[in-house]
This record gives sequence, C-alpha cells and structure tokens, in this order.
Amino acid sequence: MGLGEMSEGARPVEVESIPLGEVAEALLKTRPFAETPIAALAGVGVVERLRVPAGAELASPGDALRSYWLVLDGEVRAERPEPDGSRTLAGIAVAGEGFGEAPLLTGKLYSPFFLVTAVDSVLLRFTDEQFWAMLACCPSVRAVVLANMAQRLQTYQVEALHREKLVSLGTLAAGLMHELHNPGSAAKRAASQLRENLMRLQELSLRHSSQTKTTEQLACMKGLLEHSMSSCRFASMSSVEQADAEESMGEWLSSSGVANAYAIAPVLVGMGFDRHELDCAKELFDAENFSDALNWLGSLVQSVSLVCAIEESIARISDLVMAVKKFAYDEKAPAKNLDIHDSLQSTLTILGHKLRMKQISVQKKFEASPATIHTRGSAISQVWTNLIDNAVDASTQGGQIEIASWTESEGATEPGWLAVSITDHGGGIAADVLPRIFEPFFTTKPQGSGTGLGLEIVHRIVTQKFGGKIDVQSEPGNTRFIVRLPLNSAVPAEKQAPASN
Repeated sequence: MGLGEMSEGARPVEVESIPLGEVAEALLKTRPFAETPIAALAGVGVVERLRVPAGAELASPGDALRSYWLVLDGEVRAERPEPDGSRTLAGIAVAGEGFGEAPLLTGKLYSPFFLVTAVDSVLLRFTDEQFWAMLACCPSVRAVVLANMAQRLQTYQVEALHREKLVSLGTLAAGLMHELHNPGSAAKRAASQLRENLMRLQELSLRHSSQTKTTEQLACMKGLLEHSMSSCRFASMSSVEQADAEESMGEWLSSSGVANAYAIAPVLVGMGFDRHELDCAKELFDAENFSDALNWLGSLVQSVSLVCAIEESIARISDLVMAVKKFAYDEKAPAKNLDIHDSLQSTLTILGHKLRMKQISVQKKFEASPATIHTRGSAISQVWTNLIDNAVDASTQGGQIEIASWTESEGATEPGWLAVSITDHGGGIAADVLPRIFEPFFTTKPQGSGTGLGLEIVHRIVTQKFGGKIDVQSEPGNTRFIVRLPLNSAVPAEKQAPASN
C-alpha cells in the first residue's frame, strides 16, 4: 500500500509544502540539524511536510528513492521482503533521525525494502537537489549524514554476509542430505544383506568342513580364498562382455551340477573368476562336494563385495563431511595456504546432487601453478558455491559447465593473478541486466528462487577480502564469470597452521 494507493477506509496522507522556517524549532531537536541554524540552509526554502497514518508504505522494493527524509514525530521501519512472502525488520528511524541518504550517496536510487510507518508519523521530505545543497553548505549536517551512511553500510554488510552464508549453508545442507542419503542407504542395504549372507556362509562352512579334505583340495580352496579376499577392485568389463561371461559361467556351473548356478555366476564373474580357475575344485571334489564348495565360495565372494560396498559408502560419507568442513571452516581460524583446486573440488562434491539431477557434466581444466592463496576461513568456498550453483540453475538438462584455472603474470617484479573461470551454456544475461548483477537484492530469478544477495556477496568477498577482481562475459549460450585473485606470498610450510581435526 503506497502513499498514492491508500485502501478504502484508511486515513489519507496529508502532504503540504511549507517554508523551512516554519519547522525551525522542530529541526533543532533532530540529529542532522541540531547544530545548524536555519539561516545556514539558504538553499532550502520550501520543503514537504507529510502527516502519514500508521501502516502506510512510503516505498516498496524497486521504487525510486530520490528524497531525503526526516522523522519529526513517529517511527518508520525498513522491512526486507523474504522469498516466502514474509518480511524481516532491517532498520528503524525514530523521531529526530533521518533516512534515505544511502541511495542518494551511492547512486543506487531504488529501494530494496518496504518503508512503512509503524505509528502515525510526521515527516519532512527534501528533494535530492536540497539534499546536496545541505551537504555543500552545512558541515554539521554533512558529518551526521555521512556518519549515518557509514553505520548503515557497515550494518548492512555484516548482516548481508551473514544472511548469504546462511543461504549458502542452507543450500549445502539440502545437498548434503541428498548426498548422504545414497551412501547411507547403500551401506544399510549391504549390512542387511551381509547379515543374511553370513548366516548362509556359516551353514555351508559347517557342512563343507564336516568332510575330510586332502592336501590338494585344501591347496585349491586356499588359492580360491586368497583370490576372493585380494581386493575390492572388481573386474572391469563392458555390459555386453559381462553378460556373456555371466551366461557362460552359469551354463558351466549348471552343467557341473552346482546348485544356484545362475545366482552364483554373476558374483564369481564380478570378482574376476573364470572357469579355468575353478577347474581344480571340479577335478578334486565329487559332484555334491563341488556344489557345496562353489556355493561356499559364492557366499564368501558376495560377503566380500558387500563389505567393499559398506567401506565405499562410509568413505563417501567421510569425503562429504570433510568437504563441508572445508567450506564451513571457522573464520577465526589461523591464516593458512589454501589450494584453489582443492577448494573447487570440495564445492563440486557438495553440489554433486544438483549436477546429477540435471545430468550436467563438469569439464575441469586446472592449469594454475601455483594454485595456492593465503587466506583464513571459508569465504572463497562461498564464492565458488554461489557461482557454480548459479551456473547449474542457468544450464539446461544434460548441459555442461566448464571450470578452468590459470595464472597471469604482471611484470617481472609483480606476483600476478590466479584466475578461475566458471562457464555455463544457458540463456545468458540480458545486456540491460548485466550492469546490475552485482547490486544487492537484484535478481532475475522467480519470486522465492533467489535472494539477490549471492553475486553482491561474491563481488564483495573477491574485491574487498582478497583484493581481487571479477568480470563477467555473457551472450546467449555462453556466460563466463572470471575471478582473479592476487598471488600473494604464501605462508612458509613450517609456519602454516596445523590441520584441523
């Protein structure tokens, strides 16, 4: 509900133009004008005084802000719109305080917030020309306005960085749940099957061991046992080759009188056994004992493969936890050398579920050398997360993303730059939008799909935290973000912070 769009039954906003001298006494009670006589404000003759009822909206997100406001009485709140339609309080201006200087001083003449009166309020509205005239003629006004500006920007930066990190961690948490679900479920299934398999293996072992074995039979079984326990790396075959090998093994076992022949065959083939390796058992055992021996071997091999599956799943979970730990590493941690390639790979691991959901392939071309920067905490991982996540969102199903790194020299005495590019082949960024992509709260994503903070935070981390540069090149089918970080001297190995446990 804006000033010109009061709902039926609501009290109207009263706007009147008055000489500045009419509110001289009230001005002296405000912070900006407490030490400024009216005579000094020669460039401001007439101002607008607004009597605004509680609940009226002075501005909505995206509205132009070309005025400086002073609260004579009442309270005005800045409320940030959230993706779910709710609003979060971002700031308050009470009687005696001014607001609106930030858009005028930064040149970003639009509102990222709803500006709403909390109670019946009386406001003065100065035009942008009057605002600049006051700054030019009145040092005391200028000092208060600039101090307010600095405080608001600092508060905004701290809050925006915190909010964006929460958004990033929320994205990572959702991804982590996807990532942990698969290996966790696989380990659970394998453990359940392993329990059943061990019971069968025990039965076969007791039955098979009741028969006295010759030295040759024991040697044959020992060789088969050593093969089955040798490795988790199964035979690598194409689908057609594997199907043919399993069919051939199944037919041979069946013709040899082995029970469960076609159930055992895939297990033996998968572990790399062939018919010739099993000939010793066929030659040394009678038909019944040969069947028991092969079923025992099949159960053992299957148990080993299940243990391998559990081991692989747990290793995957461990890798994911370490990747998240690297991302969320405490900003208060000691400074250290960070390998950019390792940081990029950790981010890809965490975002792996999104890549797989859209069947997006990642082409990596890591050529930077050296590839280390001196830093602390996880800020650079936040850069990669935002840029890669945006690239995934922009890409079509089955698309491709390219990530490349290289170094750029800058003269014989300069350390140069470590450059990283992230490229997608989506629809591109419109030419009229491109200049605004690093502005706070600006987003082209649908309502609820983007905060408008990601690229602004990326830009601030790269330029302010690392002293780097970020550029973007875009056309339909090709968008490329290039991050350049200064190659500062690395920490000597003996002085690096110890690894966190």
